[in-house]
Amino acid sequence: MQTRFRMLVLLSLCVAGRASGAQSALPPVAPKVACASLRGFDPKLAEAPTQIGDARETQVEGKPTCVVRGYVSPQVQFEVRLPMQGWTQRYLQTGCGGLCGTLSVRVQQRPCPIVQRGELVTASTDMGHQGPGGTWAALDPRLRVDFAYRGVHVTALVAKALIEQFYGQPPRWSYFSGCSDGGREGMMEAQRYPDDFDGIAAGTPAFNFLVQNSFYHAWNARSVVPDSMTPVLLARDLAILHAAALAACDSTDGLIDGLVANPTGCHFDPTTVACRDGAPDNCLTPAAVAAATAIYSGARSSTGQRLVIGGPQPGSELSWAGVFVPQTAESPIFSATIASDVLRSIAYWRPLPASWTLWQFRFEPSTLAGLMPMHGLYDATDPNLSAFARRRGKLLIWHGWSDPHISPLNSIAYAQAVTDRLGPATRDVLRLFLIPGMYHCGGGDGLTSVDALTPLMTWVEEGSAPDSLIASRSDADAAANRGRTIAAWPSTSVLTKGADPDLPASWHEGPPLVVPAKLYATWAGARLFVPGYEKECGFDGATFSCRSKR
Repeated sequence: MQTRFRMLVLLSLCVAGRASGAQSALPPVAPKVACASLRGFDPKLAEAPTQIGDARETQVEGKPTCVVRGYVSPQVQFEVRLPMQGWTQRYLQTGCGGLCGTLSVRVQQRPCPIVQRGELVTASTDMGHQGPGGTWAALDPRLRVDFAYRGVHVTALVAKALIEQFYGQPPRWSYFSGCSDGGREGMMEAQRYPDDFDGIAAGTPAFNFLVQNSFYHAWNARSVVPDSMTPVLLARDLAILHAAALAACDSTDGLIDGLVANPTGCHFDPTTVACRDGAPDNCLTPAAVAAATAIYSGARSSTGQRLVIGGPQPGSELSWAGVFVPQTAESPIFSATIASDVLRSIAYWRPLPASWTLWQFRFEPSTLAGLMPMHGLYDATDPNLSAFARRRGKLLIWHGWSDPHISPLNSIAYAQAVTDRLGPATRDVLRLFLIPGMYHCGGGDGLTSVDALTPLMTWVEEGSAPDSLIASRSDADAAANRGRTIAAWPSTSVLTKGADPDLPASWHEGPPLVVPAKLYATWAGARLFVPGYEKECGFDGATFSCRSKR
């Protein structure tokens, strides 16, 4: 018998605009003081010495808003936006991507009435430094700490203090939403500061930060450009590879639609598109096939040991362009840039020489061991969510199957690790959704429109956990109630035979994903998923040091 999803009608909440019980139960609260009075406000936070630089009333997306800007020592810039009317007692903090370095309050969700109506206090931070790249890491060790884990936490403390000062009461519910490094930031909060947020939406999280920005990106860059000069695989080759992957894997969900919904449940061999008998058309050179094979397999040591949890998945090939496959032979690739930045400036306490190049990186367990001193700062791989669970916190992770930047196998591995530690209680604190055809944080050739914020709020405020959510090809499709129901991990979604694939009700819960058990424990970095590794760093007098977090 087919098991039907207990579906949340997300489209009615976030597109059609009908209010849910969770979003209508709290009455709006008006400000109790003038916006300008916040300029002289001192929240008196011992762990977050704060300077308010400006507080003024302005229009934000057509809504009167008190915008407060300032910094937490040494230089964690923040911005808090407080609605002048209609605040329904909720706080939303947003994350930033890459290596951060910019301050932008962006709600990375499909347009949603609760956001559009200006009902939320929102805030964000630059994580303690300005500008791209990683050269800031050598300027002051405190900047590493602020980027690693402190910046988001102190911003939450300041924002909540401002909320209480402005409205005369704290927020009833507090949320965090971020993608990529923003996803890492959210997971870091759940693990290190479980009291900061009631609900966290972590999109395609870079929680395995050091390995992700060293072994993963370095391996892919060097697989494509093995001699540091000449790429063996170009963007124009990817359509050939993609078509072959679809032929092997597209039908696993009962529908041939150009999307691979269960890439771990199929086998794709890139040698099937290798040129043979001298025929150069619609095929790949042996060097290109070797590069693609290496990318799918993920970084390996000289003895074949896995140095990453997994590589990009079949069906993601078109998304590789510009990330680790150049558009042209002369084009730069992101993977080489990010791996070089992180390894030169951030991954070690002592920066590498400016003359160091990515082609000196060694794919060996000894290299991974050399990264471990910084594991306690940057990584958010701790599977012990018991403290977050005790205060009824909720963590919703979403990840695109076609993400080229971060393999979705990472998110699956984390969900496995939490499940092995917490058992059945995991479903009360963690849900994971894997989106077919979605690239990194959105976009792609598949289901690009997904709302994670509304189901998270419903879960937190009403206790109704999302067994599924709905993903659409576009916001317009979402508004028309057209999309696909996505089952929560570990289940898959399968089309009911003969049904309309664009109707959410046409999809039913399928068998569990076919993935190796204990992904998190069967590679060279298994010790990264052992709780208790976190470090707390700071000055003791004139000495900067790190110690185990208690």
